[in-house]
Amino acid sequence: MSTLADRAPSAAEPAVQTNGEAPVRPTVIREVITPRSRPSAVFRAYLALTKPRIVELLLVTTVPAMLLARREVPSLWLMLVTLVGGALAAGAANVINCYIDRDIDPLMRRTRKRPLPAHTIAPRSALMFGLILAVISVALMAAFTNLLAAGLTAIAIAYYDLVYTMWLKRTTPANTFWGGVCGAMPVLIGWAAVTGSLAWPAWAMFAVVFLWQPPHFWALAITCKDDYARAGIPMLPVVASLRKVGLHSVVYTWLTLAASMALWALGMSPLYGVTALIAGLLFVLEAHRVYGRARRDEPLKPMRLFHWSTTYLTILSVAISVDALIH
Repeated sequence: MSTLADRAPSAAEPAVQTNGEAPVRPTVIREVITPRSRPSAVFRAYLALTKPRIVELLLVTTVPAMLLARREVPSLWLMLVTLVGGALAAGAANVINCYIDRDIDPLMRRTRKRPLPAHTIAPRSALMFGLILAVISVALMAAFTNLLAAGLTAIAIAYYDLVYTMWLKRTTPANTFWGGVCGAMPVLIGWAAVTGSLAWPAWAMFAVVFLWQPPHFWALAITCKDDYARAGIPMLPVVASLRKVGLHSVVYTWLTLAASMALWALGMSPLYGVTALIAGLLFVLEAHRVYGRARRDEPLKPMRLFHWSTTYLTILSVAISVDALIH
């Protein structure tokens, strides 16, 4: 299998200019997967479109929200349906995202081996797959949870693909901030699936995840800023100095900590509060470390912040779950 980046253009193909670099020629995408392909290869290719690691991270916040909403373990059937529906919805959004971004993914090292730029799956097949997953996920939530949860699921998919991917991502450095809406939606979906409504603790937990995302993603974007610049995507590290990105990361880690303390004030126990405070302060300190290195013009090593941010969210989710069950 070849990628757009390493495929030699034929003389018959017209050259186009991209980002001031050497001319490249459009490529006719052909589907490598055929009816004779091994089922395992087909499965892996379609699974890769759903971005399983992102789906897993989203579901980390769904279960704590469900436990906190009920203050006990909901029915296992309800949890299973919500998690399956949420996973299908996140997978659908990611597949459609891959379809929309098929013009820029070949330009970035991080994404050029995905199934579409690698020509293992045709764009039409990917789009149909994403739409089918979206319909199934919303229908599953409507049939077995409630209409509020189903409506929030549909909004999350539409927001990620139509608002973030097609518009915000390509037009404004604030894309990461506003894109955090869909990343925090699993909290509201999980809460609504259990209660059929939304309460202040749900919004406080939503705020934690929403504010957590900018420093989490900017750390990755710093590492991949050359890729984003090549693709013409105005991520903050592409259009701003690393010092400014570091300062923004510090601000949002402090805001994340404040939101987690607000959740404590809404009825959580000291067990949650102490855990959230310690983990949040470590998150803040890691962001300050990146900012300090940026001010001294030293190598930032932003992936330390990226990995710690993931650990922070996991610790917080566990603390919320334990508190909900024992408080």
